[in-house]
Amino acid sequence: MKWIFFDLGATLVDEIDVYKSRCEFAIRQLNISPDEFMNRVYEEAKKSPTPIGSAAKAYGVVLPEWDNSLEKLYKAVPSVLSSLYGKYKLGIIANQSLGTQDRIDNWGIGQYFDVVIASAEAGVAKPDLKIFTMALDKAKCKPEEAVMIGDRLDNDIVPAKKLGMKTIWVRHEFSKYQRIDDESKRPDYIVDSIDELTGLFEREFEGV
Repeated sequence: MKWIFFDLGATLVDEIDVYKSRCEFAIRQLNISPDEFMNRVYEEAKKSPTPIGSAAKAYGVVLPEWDNSLEKLYKAVPSVLSSLYGKYKLGIIANQSLGTQDRIDNWGIGQYFDVVIASAEAGVAKPDLKIFTMALDKAKCKPEEAVMIGDRLDNDIVPAKKLGMKTIWVRHEFSKYQRIDDESKRPDYIVDSIDELTGLFEREFEGV
C-alpha cells in the first residue's frame, strides 16, 4: 500500500454545525415539529448523499448556500494524518466547491497532501470513475496500491472498488444510516471514527 486517498466532508471535516444550521433553517420555514423534520432527514440518509437537502425539498423548502465557514476538522485528524504521513503518500478525492486547497491549508493540514482532486476544479464529481482515475494518474499510482477512505458507500466505496482500490468506510454522522445491501457496497474495512485509522493501518498494512 503506497497511497491513501481521503474524502473530505464527514470524513476529515466535521460538518455537524452546517447540518444544524440547515435543519434549523428548514424547520423555521415549516409548521412541523423538529422531530418530524429530523425523522425525514434520517430516512433520506438511507438513500441520499444529501439527506437534509432531500428532506427540505420534500417539504418544498429551498435551503441557503452551503456555509463552509461552519466546517471544522474532527479533533483527531491532525494526529492521524501526522501518523500516516511519511509512511504513505496522502491524497484527497472529494466533491467540493472551489478553494479546497485553500481550506485545507487554513486548517493546517494542506502540507500532508501530495494530490488534491476536488470536483469543482476537476470538472467531474464522485461517483464518476474519472475523478478517481485523475487522482491515480496524478499520483502515478496503480489502483491496487491505494486505499480510498470515505463516509459514502455510493460516492466513495463503490467506485473505488470498481477500480481495484482497497476501501475503508468511515461511519460518521449520517453515513451510519446507509446499508450494505449488495456486495458492490461492501468495504474492506469499517471504522466508526477517523481516530481508529492509525491502529487499523498498523494492524493491516504496515509490514505487509
